[in-house]
Amino acid sequence: MIGIVNYGAGNIFSITAALKRLGLSYGMINHPEDFEQYDRILIPGVGHAGAAMEKLKASGLAEIIKQQTKPVLGICVGMQLMTDFSEEGNADLLGIIPVKTLHFEEKLGEKVPHMGWNTIAFDDKCPLFKDIANNSYFYFVHSYFIEYNEAFCVARCEYGLPFSAAIAKDNFWAVQFHPEKSGKAGETLLLNFSNL
Repeated sequence: MIGIVNYGAGNIFSITAALKRLGLSYGMINHPEDFEQYDRILIPGVGHAGAAMEKLKASGLAEIIKQQTKPVLGICVGMQLMTDFSEEGNADLLGIIPVKTLHFEEKLGEKVPHMGWNTIAFDDKCPLFKDIANNSYFYFVHSYFIEYNEAFCVARCEYGLPFSAAIAKDNFWAVQFHPEKSGKAGETLLLNFSNL
């Protein structure tokens, strides 16, 4: 059963709608003790990474997330929260994966935010992408990106520069795109996460 970290910075409706479509059972994690009820943890997030981190700390959930040994999936801002630091609010984050969240700059010659469908190239051995064709399209909406680091990157995307579309370390997984809005490929990824 998937526990959704409900800290006031996630688009809970779209992710719960996707999980319902897939027949995956879920519940909400509102308090530290709620983690015990679930065998998978999902961290959604939209908006400002620095503000989201403050909400996580205030709710008492930040430290518990870092201690997890169960599979954890961060989505969009949920991904950024797993990094060391974000230029959005110059905020220290959870520090689970030692990379930084940086701002797309207008000088890239691309519009900011990066919004819409984009292909990604991923590591075929990554279990999150089982039964998904390489160069599949996923839906992105973000002004900040995870710096590309080969040690943790399991999927990359190009938008004026290469960046990490998905990262992983131990039992922690994270994607910058929105699988719940990415059609069949995104639903397959959510199913794969439920089977990790």
